[in-house]
Amino acid sequence: MTTTLITGANKGLGFETARRLTAAGHTVYIGSRDAERGLRAAEQLGVRLVQLDTTSDASVEAAARTIEADGGLDVLINNAGIEERGARNVVIGAADVTADIMRNTFETNVFGTVRVLHAFLPLLERSKAPIVVNVSSGLASLTRLTAAGTPSYGYPGVAYPASKTAVNAITVQYAKAFPNIRINAVEPGFTKTDLNGNTGVQSVEQGAEIIVRMAQVGPDGPTGGFFDAEGTFPW
Repeated sequence: MTTTLITGANKGLGFETARRLTAAGHTVYIGSRDAERGLRAAEQLGVRLVQLDTTSDASVEAAARTIEADGGLDVLINNAGIEERGARNVVIGAADVTADIMRNTFETNVFGTVRVLHAFLPLLERSKAPIVVNVSSGLASLTRLTAAGTPSYGYPGVAYPASKTAVNAITVQYAKAFPNIRINAVEPGFTKTDLNGNTGVQSVEQGAEIIVRMAQVGPDGPTGGFFDAEGTFPW
């Protein structure tokens, strides 16, 4: 039996990923910062809940102890993330972004990812087929950000792309450091979720496809890569 933890999974892409992996036979834990919302989601999905705030060392460490006591972990999906927006759901551009906005975004998207990895790596190293999936973004791709005419090029925000580019670098470095773990970043696509005020152009079912796929790669599967539903994605 494969045991999987998905952070930020009480709604959106994390919720759909939990549903799909449960159907595939995984024992799934959903991590939720809000215990009440997490409980409702867990009951709806028929999965296990672990209260987990990726910005808190104590919360993450407690979640790791809980899952360790229950038998360990095989798959970690770092899905929790935020995108700072201003009034009327407007993306905060370069003229208005502040150090505080950058810091807040990085606290969840970057430091939270590292915090969770650090706490759960000892459990993953005991698994026979450990996997890490870091949910990134097409906006993390410097290739796309600099390609005039692409949707990424037209995105005015600073904090979110910078944070997800950092997640990609984290992915590469951890994959080199832990060659026995399949560690990859994924681009789910511009999906309708609360993260973007439901302005996305595809469903959570479509967005979760690549997350679910990379959560099931074999021991000889890729590692240290960046992928979307169509295959390798440019850095």
